[in-house]
Amino acid sequence: MIQTSVFSVPCVVADRITLRQATPADAPAIADLVKLGEREGQLLPRSLEFIRASIDDWIVAEKNGRIVGCGSLLEMGPTLVEVRSLAVAPAYRQNGVGARLVEALVSEARARGISTVFALTRAVAFFEKLGFVVTVKEDFPEKVWRDCIICPVRHACDEVAVVKSVSSEL
Repeated sequence: MIQTSVFSVPCVVADRITLRQATPADAPAIADLVKLGEREGQLLPRSLEFIRASIDDWIVAEKNGRIVGCGSLLEMGPTLVEVRSLAVAPAYRQNGVGARLVEALVSEARARGISTVFALTRAVAFFEKLGFVVTVKEDFPEKVWRDCIICPVRHACDEVAVVKSVSSEL
């Protein structure tokens, strides 16, 4: 749950975009962004019910009352979290919103004392710019057995595992 550490106070990033803890009222807008990412072939589906049930794990980027980006952090174990469902509205892409969301999620992991952050992605260069390095999915059996095993494209997956150690940044 993200509510009591890094996101207890919203932060403003470029162009008056605010990053903050998601609230239940944000769930429909988050679901819309995730559905867009799903249609674009970038994200796995997340139902509105799932988002509502896990709202404490989500952060949003907001501008003028509109949700323009989102992401979530899922604990996979005591030392491992996954950045998931990172999505930015098309009009706000290439403006640093996604990077700020990832940086905030990494900061949250650090605040929790979690040493390793990973993601499965096709946007490898994006994550590398943020200090992640390419690794193999098999390094994360928690993910493979939790999500990959039920994924319909698991045998033809083209996502790349990226990882960042945050323990040295404490």
